[in-house]
Amino acid sequence: MHWTRPARVAATALLGLGLLAPGRPGPTAPAAYVEAYPTVAAQLRAGGPPYDRWAADGRRFLVFDSRGDGLAVEVLGDLATADRIAVLVPGVGSTLRDFDRGLGGVARRAPARQARDLYRELRADDPPARVAVLAWLGYDAPDGILTAAGTASADRGAAALLGTLRTLAARRPDAAITLIGHSYGSLVIGRAARRAPAQVTDLVTLGGIGTGVDRAGRLGGVRVWAAEAPTDWIGRVPQVRLPGLGHGLRPGDPAFGARPLPVDGVAGHDGYLVPGTATLPAVAAVVLGGEVRAGVAR
Repeated sequence: MHWTRPARVAATALLGLGLLAPGRPGPTAPAAYVEAYPTVAAQLRAGGPPYDRWAADGRRFLVFDSRGDGLAVEVLGDLATADRIAVLVPGVGSTLRDFDRGLGGVARRAPARQARDLYRELRADDPPARVAVLAWLGYDAPDGILTAAGTASADRGAAALLGTLRTLAARRPDAAITLIGHSYGSLVIGRAARRAPAQVTDLVTLGGIGTGVDRAGRLGGVRVWAAEAPTDWIGRVPQVRLPGLGHGLRPGDPAFGARPLPVDGVAGHDGYLVPGTATLPAVAAVVLGGEVRAGVAR
């Protein structure tokens, strides 16, 4: 999610006036599993460039839909044997077109790139671990500030995400699942958390706009983590919540009660999973079942 300075100013003003509208309807992603790989690969080939190259490169997808803004759920690692599964949910402006290249052509904003960087970090931190990462663009993310002020997109996204989580839990009942939401994605995972299967052990928010509740303890029995960098403009967005409008306390606000993640080296709103930051290895430590205390992953 990336807004220009004028857009941030407009968002602040409109949120304060209560004038932002709820999100528009969009598609939801079906639950799927590894049996979907060949079928989805055929859909990628039929989709033409650049999607046919994704199939030719052997990339594995549970979901692909090029209609509208598009949907894609890519899997890194062996999902059929994974004991630790991370599901990465992006935020505003995320579309199939930018899944690989990043919003505005900026690679660090690409869900596929972020998932790859997290997967590499997990493999480097614990090579024997059986891990998988899902780059989960399984919902129609809000297009901009007007729809992002409402919860409709998050509600539909949470419903689609729950379908995926329940399938994962049924197929891998002993696996631990970590949900990672960036920006508006934090609202999606927060809306899903209270109905999620017990295999979901951790929620991680990165520059999160909100989770739908004002206290971490209201998200169920999961560990809740938050990273919010001082350079992230999200910290200047008004913390309001009215029926269908606004998202309340940000998870990065100490009053929310989330466990803080280190943010050394993070620049702006889109830099949390960039190699070289303190946040990336800390998120990997959470996925692997460890702790993060005083900025040190264990």
